[in-house]
Amino acid sequence: MILSCNSCEKKFVVPDQAITSLGRLVQCGSCGNKWKQFPLNSEVKKTEINNLTNKKKNEINQITITKKNKLKKKRAKKSREINLYSPEYLRKKHGINLGNIEIDNALNTNKKVSFGFYNLLILFIVIVVIISRSLYFFQDFIVENFPFSKFYLDYFFESIRNMFEIFKNLIFKY
Repeated sequence: MILSCNSCEKKFVVPDQAITSLGRLVQCGSCGNKWKQFPLNSEVKKTEINNLTNKKKNEINQITITKKNKLKKKRAKKSREINLYSPEYLRKKHGINLGNIEIDNALNTNKKVSFGFYNLLILFIVIVVIISRSLYFFQDFIVENFPFSKFYLDYFFESIRNMFEIFKNLIFKY
């Protein structure tokens, strides 16, 4: 079935069985316009709607009750492979120890010690400060032995002074 939007005239292909005799709410993918679409055969549509309204309420209620019972039967509870309250699960997932010393010792031997991002960052900053201070302390000695390094050392220390001024201005101005 080919549907066309009422506002933007864009055409869409929809399977015939998607639109029932009662109609279906359809939305245009281009402009977002919503409308209720009925099947193209208007005579079939009118007779089926009249037949539905003439049915008894008891029959409809019986159908809905049987559908609810079928849904309840399908919802069987799955059993878990792991008990959520077992000491192993609590220890592994939440870090809760219930006092089994043998298992605690076995787990402590397998733990990896990581240094962490912030610890590595602090270590890097400390190493950079130590290297820059040692260069500053031995600057005269380095320039005597390697005279071409004077330009590089001056440039390095000037860059450090500029960075220090930038950080100082950021902290005290705001």
